Formats: sequence, structure tokens, C-alpha cells
Amino acid sequence: MNKITVNRFAEKKIKQGICVLDGIDYQNLSVTNCLVKLVSEKGQALGTAYLSKQNKGVGWVISDQEQTLEKFSFEDLFAKAKVKRQTFYESPTTTAFRVFNQDGDGFGGISVDVYNNFAVFSWYNEYVYSIKDRIVQAFRSIYPEVLGAYEKVRFKGLEWESAHLYGQEAPEYFTILENGVTYQVFLNDGLMTGIFLDQHDVRGSLVDGLAAGKTLLNMFSYTAAFSVAAAMGGASQTISVDLAKRSRELSEAHFIANGLDMAHHKLIVMDVFSYFKYAKRHNLSFDVIILDPPSFARNKKETFSVAKDYHKLVAQALEILSPDGLMIASTNAANLSPNRFKKEIEKALSGVKYDYLASYRLPSDFTYNKNDESSNYLKVFTIQVQK
Repeated sequence: MNKITVNRFAEKKIKQGICVLDGIDYQNLSVTNCLVKLVSEKGQALGTAYLSKQNKGVGWVISDQEQTLEKFSFEDLFAKAKVKRQTFYESPTTTAFRVFNQDGDGFGGISVDVYNNFAVFSWYNEYVYSIKDRIVQAFRSIYPEVLGAYEKVRFKGLEWESAHLYGQEAPEYFTILENGVTYQVFLNDGLMTGIFLDQHDVRGSLVDGLAAGKTLLNMFSYTAAFSVAAAMGGASQTISVDLAKRSRELSEAHFIANGLDMAHHKLIVMDVFSYFKYAKRHNLSFDVIILDPPSFARNKKETFSVAKDYHKLVAQALEILSPDGLMIASTNAANLSPNRFKKEIEKALSGVKYDYLASYRLPSDFTYNKNDESSNYLKVFTIQVQK
């Protein structure tokens, strides 16, 4: 096994329990896609990691001991992860959730979700992809009830994104339950599945009536899952805005699956900032506005970064928010702490009275590394604005 001597900054992170290896600390590496022994500058053994570049670092610590792959038990990891999710398995109202979440469950670079009786593996780098047969074999021994599985290859490019992995093939489209609400999903078409499972607690608040009797605007709506949850929780009207043309068809499927009348729910294909201007021009206002943008986006005219530009969204939303309206501000940017996200939101709230009614981080099935704040990447605030 290759030995890598780490600097004192990397040593400190490893001893803190941070598993991801930051590229800043590991420059000019001579090896990749292999296990390595980590040692300090003083020669102290720090554990075992694997090296493999992905969008999050250049590798992952997998043990604080020297460890070979032959002795590493994926069966044990999956068995422990399954026990943690027992309440989800027993739930009659939710049939889609995460069953393995990277370093939160002991091995970075892989996550697994279940949708009814089918699993979806996500591979985030070359190394885990190279040992996927070993990982899948272990998973099948712990999850014999899973009928079939698909994989999302998140590092190779468009032509490699999705494939059937083993067992039965799922229908092209089928429905799952979450908080008692029906959503249509698809498992073998690009990296998406039709719903972001990490938001199910936030959608749960809408199902429970947060927007009951209210009008709701859902920006960056993707397949309008927030809107559907709000409608099932009694919202009087929803408008969902997304620039992707396909979002309209996928969104409508969710509404139809729940028997909702589309006369009260509009799906608009438009740039979000253009819709803000349209709504202001037509004197539209909303009781609840949801802002859940991608961390980074680019169109023909401009780029958008949550870390620098989220306050612009909030400012525009304020102009069309009803008196005493609610704003649900959300981001999955791992590089943005909750306090920094709050400060970005509050740039636009200067001069108005507001209260934080609720906050959300990752739900319990998305087990995260408690030693690494960036592992708990989701940050959502429900804010009441007094105008």
C-alpha cells in the first residue's frame, strides 16, 4: 500500500474526523484510484484512505486504522445503515428514502436510495466505481428484498449517467409515497429521478398545512414537488416556475397522481428573474414563496451563485410577498454554513421585521458525518415577513 505523508493542516482535519480529503492539502499526488496509508510529518499513522478525484475533494478517509480492501466489510456498513432507517422501513406513508449516505454511513463516494422495491446507487468517483461489484454484492446480501437496482455515474459525462445495474427492471415511470403524498418517479433517465429526497421534512411541513388556504409561488420548481405537497396540505393556489421545458410534463404527473385539479395549479416555463418582473408588472402577490435554487447556474445573460447572489432572490421575492407572508429559503450548497446563508438572506431583509419560524437540515435518513459541518449540506429556513 502506498504511503502518503500529510501536512499539519490535513493531519488536524483527519484527527477531527473529517473524512473528505481537500485537494488544497494534497497537491502533486503521484498516485490515484487506490488505497493509501496516511501518516503525519512526524511519522504517526493516521489511518487509511482512498484517492480518487471528484467534485468534493481528492479522496476519502475510510478507517482510522491501517486497512486493506479485503478486510473491509461493506456488509457490516450496510447492515448498520439499515438499522438506522428502521422507522422508514416500517412507515406506511413513505416508500422512498436514502439507505446509505457517504461518510455519514462510513464510506464516502457512494450513496444509495430506495424507491419502493428498487434501489439507486450513485457513484461519485472512479475508485468506488472500480469496486462496485464488491459493494453491490454486499448490498444484495443485506437487502434481499430489493428487486432490482440502477446506477447513477456522476463523474463520467452524459453518455454514462444512468444504467440498469441488477435484478428486475422498474417500469419507466411509477409512483412512490412520501408523507402520504404520491409522486411519479423514473430511475433510468439521466441523473434525476423526479424528486429530491433530502427535502421530505420540508415538504412534510407543507403537507401538514403550512400553506393551507394560501397562495404559493414555487421558484426553481423542478417537478413542483413542493407545490404538490402544499396543494395536498390545502393551499388554495400554486404557481411553479422553472426554466426547463421538461419540468412542466414531469410536474403535471405529480398533480395528476394525487387527483388534483390543475385549474388551481399553474406550471410556467420561464426564467425565475423574468417571472419576478412579470409578477410585479401584473400586481401579483403570494402568501408563500419558496426559493430553492441550484448552488450555481448560468444562462445566456448571467451567472447565479447562492453564496453571492441569494439576497437578490430574496429582494425580488419581497416585492411580491403578501403582508405577513412566508418565505421558505433553501440551499444545498455545502460550502455555505447556516450562519453565512442567514447573512446572505438578511442582506435583503434589512429594514423589515421578520421571524424565523422553523429551520431544517438533512432529514434523519441522510445520515451525515457529525464531525464535518459541510457533510450536513442542506439548510432551509421558514421565515415570516411582516410588511
